[in-house]
Amino acid sequence: MSVEFDVSDHVARVTINRPERMNAVDSAAHARLAEIWNEVEQDPDIRCAVLTGAGPKAFCAGADLKEDTGLTGMDYWKNIGAAGFTGIALRRMSTPVIARVNGLALGGGLEMVLGCDIVIAAETARFGLPEAKVGRVPLDGGMVLLSRLVPRNVAMGMMMTGRLLAASELERHGLVNAIVPQEELDAETDRWVADILSCAPLSLRAIKAISRQTAHLPVQEAFQYPTDELEAALCSDDADEGVAAFREKRAPVWKGC
Repeated sequence: MSVEFDVSDHVARVTINRPERMNAVDSAAHARLAEIWNEVEQDPDIRCAVLTGAGPKAFCAGADLKEDTGLTGMDYWKNIGAAGFTGIALRRMSTPVIARVNGLALGGGLEMVLGCDIVIAAETARFGLPEAKVGRVPLDGGMVLLSRLVPRNVAMGMMMTGRLLAASELERHGLVNAIVPQEELDAETDRWVADILSCAPLSLRAIKAISRQTAHLPVQEAFQYPTDELEAALCSDDADEGVAAFREKRAPVWKGC
């Protein structure tokens, strides 16, 4: 299977499983990722998702250029939807997503990383948008997201040269949350997952919705911006449970309602 999908203990684990192709995404994987993100969003029991690639070498090397889709660049651009790379990069997902970057994250691979909320990288991970080197452009979110998440000149340097940056460089620019040796990547990811699960799920959805949907607004407008996620969190039973648990010096039991 080109993409593995497993759900247990409130966590969805999504693994692009094409290590022989550096986990490059072909049409089948593109469609499957769209189905998975839809399922993640529709399942209230899923409180966190982890995206990674199979094997130690690559998170995802982007689109599989050996596949002939028959689409021109213009065709692709005009019909970008919620599948594949843009399914995580540009969609308004409410579920927290962690990128477990085990190796190279190139092109669409980096664009998926840009759509995640927390990025955990192996020391050997490298990131790049090399589309211009093959006559393409970073259509799936790279051109509009990278310069919003790292300094503009860093983003332009990456896109206009195709150069790869080490995880340590992007950590310095604020894109990567943590860097660990490859053998510690799972343990570090699990620590972040545990921290997410310790928080009220509706609170996390509200935080993500407001921070993502108001980035373009002045502070006062953003402060007053209404979302369904915020209203659900403020009116939830979990809001009372969290305070009760604190007063009773016990761990809260979240119901997600």
